[in-house]
Amino acid sequence: MASVLPEGEPLPRDGALPPSALEGAQRRPLGFYLHVPYCATRCGYCDFNTYTASELRGKGGALASRENYADVLVEEVRLARKVLGDDPREVSTVFVGGGTPTLLDAADLGRMLAAVREEFGLAADAEVTTEANPESVDPRYLADLRAQGFTRVSFGMQSARQHVLRVLDRTHTPGRPEACVAEARAAGFDHVNLDLIYGTPGESDADWHASLDAAIGAGPDHVSAYALIVEEGTQLARRIRRGEVPATDDDEHADRYLIAEERLSAAGYGWYEVSNWATGEAARCRHNELYWTGADWWGAGPGAHSHVGGVRWWNAKHPGAYAQALAEGRTPGVGREVLTAEDRRVERILLELRLSAGCPLDLLTEEGTRAAERAVRDGLLEPAPYAEGRAVLTLRGRLLADAVVRDLVD
Repeated sequence: MASVLPEGEPLPRDGALPPSALEGAQRRPLGFYLHVPYCATRCGYCDFNTYTASELRGKGGALASRENYADVLVEEVRLARKVLGDDPREVSTVFVGGGTPTLLDAADLGRMLAAVREEFGLAADAEVTTEANPESVDPRYLADLRAQGFTRVSFGMQSARQHVLRVLDRTHTPGRPEACVAEARAAGFDHVNLDLIYGTPGESDADWHASLDAAIGAGPDHVSAYALIVEEGTQLARRIRRGEVPATDDDEHADRYLIAEERLSAAGYGWYEVSNWATGEAARCRHNELYWTGADWWGAGPGAHSHVGGVRWWNAKHPGAYAQALAEGRTPGVGREVLTAEDRRVERILLELRLSAGCPLDLLTEEGTRAAERAVRDGLLEPAPYAEGRAVLTLRGRLLADAVVRDLVD
């Protein structure tokens, strides 16, 4: 959830979609993203749409406090049912993110999930994920989550080294995320993810090896590893500008990525998206695959983005403004865009090229096809899939994915 909303056209008061949005909908999966905007403290690198208690005080935050937030979000799920009308699709994935969703009671997260189930129905094999900070859960909480119907949990580990966690302003202690994996398994979760961040100022190769060792040793079936991006306006950006910590380095990011690929693949994790590895197809995050393949999802919560049939829209960022809109019986959406066929073609290339399955070559223009041929010669695209009609990144291509995409979308 980026903190800056894009420009866009206004939504109708009731949030109604153009008729074209639901054309062919039954052929596309439908997911829900449920945003919980609360954090106990603000991490120095975070640019997400999140709020601490002090940041909400006196700004209308009482309209969507932690205590009543589940009730407010349920109202948007009910609005989604009205907007989507008689759309018969059951929901195939639900992802609760934030923020720190597990600052809410497990029963509150369960009520939010129950609203999706009651309004739309959940597919028999639905994937239901929540993010969690390691310090915000215990065995009983995880057991309650599992009883509420959650099937997958994702823990923000980031690093196994205390000094790295300190730079990131993470409050958990090393070892706690690994313990959380064991507790989640004991609670009945078959699918558990650990999120890692590499390239933090002051992190060494040895630190990154230690983090990977700890994550692999914990035994999750999924690991995400993201390069640290220093966003303007964050506390970390200000610290780097003042010279308190060194700037991040692209070459170090590349080295860390290669280390991650080597260590994770040796441990039985296969990459299926540039920043994500899983022990098998069943362990992949199906909700994120829904984003990467251009399916439909409704994003509920402050600042949440949605996409249905080529129409993208986004909600008011502040919890108070979000709650006020729903209390007045109107959509909390504040802007939208209707994607053109060319927009959707470009987005498919941007997103699908990040996947191990790649993107179809027939999405490319004549110039893009010539660029793809050069990329094969330069070792950035795999030759065998190319011969079969798909552009698939090599390991070197993954390191230069943004540049490859820029060439292919021409």
